[in-house]
Amino acid sequence: MSGDEPSEQLAQVQRATTLVLEELDRVCIDLGVRYTVYGGTAIGAVRHRGFIPWDDDADVCMPRPDYERFLDQAPAVLGEAFKIHSPRSDPDYPQTFAVLGLVGSEFVSQAARDRPYRMPIGVDLFPLDSLPDDGASYRRQRRSTWLWGRLLYLRGTPHAQVDLPAPLTHLATGVLHVVHWTMRMLGVSPRLLQSRWERSARRFEGSHTEMLGDYSTTDPRHWAVRLDELFPARRVPFEGIRVMLPRQYDAVLTRGYGSYMELPAEDERVNHAAAWVTFGPYASPED
Repeated sequence: MSGDEPSEQLAQVQRATTLVLEELDRVCIDLGVRYTVYGGTAIGAVRHRGFIPWDDDADVCMPRPDYERFLDQAPAVLGEAFKIHSPRSDPDYPQTFAVLGLVGSEFVSQAARDRPYRMPIGVDLFPLDSLPDDGASYRRQRRSTWLWGRLLYLRGTPHAQVDLPAPLTHLATGVLHVVHWTMRMLGVSPRLLQSRWERSARRFEGSHTEMLGDYSTTDPRHWAVRLDELFPARRVPFEGIRVMLPRQYDAVLTRGYGSYMELPAEDERVNHAAAWVTFGPYASPED
């Protein structure tokens, strides 16, 4: 999807996602859980007071202790229209981070169209873990989380994007299929792989490191932050509701994205490219 004006389907996805953001914000305030909007959602909050026009999801981040409390305590106070999807609630869950989703909805991207687990329309919840100060320790940790995260992805589907010259692409695709089916034959569960990833991501938990990062990404330092850059968070407008934005959002966004207030080139205005979307009870009346 590109361009500045969202299609009707994309506009519906954004409206449905706003419902989830509003519920997440309510529950976090009730529980005293700290969060901020994250990545493109943070840029959208600053630049557009809502979604980046072509964006089709929302992201928030939480320091690991707050993330754990949210997963543990939020199910008891969430509205009945909302559900947390995570490896702890769903043994076949295929991602390293949780999602707060709308019950009865589906959002299936082109990349995940062959994956049996169907993700809902919702908000991605990213835990932030301690980044070690020592470069060698960080590189070892990053390699470990990348490996377990990649295996978790391949356990869900063998169809990973491979950016290689044509002959090597065919070879790599074959290898990925072998890895996928070998894990399935051996009974390697997504929950096992996610637990290995989490153990690596939390390796420096409790240490005296200053920076936090998102180990669900290939570059955890892309969103490297200090707690005092995140909190106390600012409460800002977003699509008619209010959400939490990092206290020092300009420093954080500039570090991660450079000139984030400038619109990217049109060919860079991409999203998750939905293969199909099911709105369930959240569809517009005319649908």
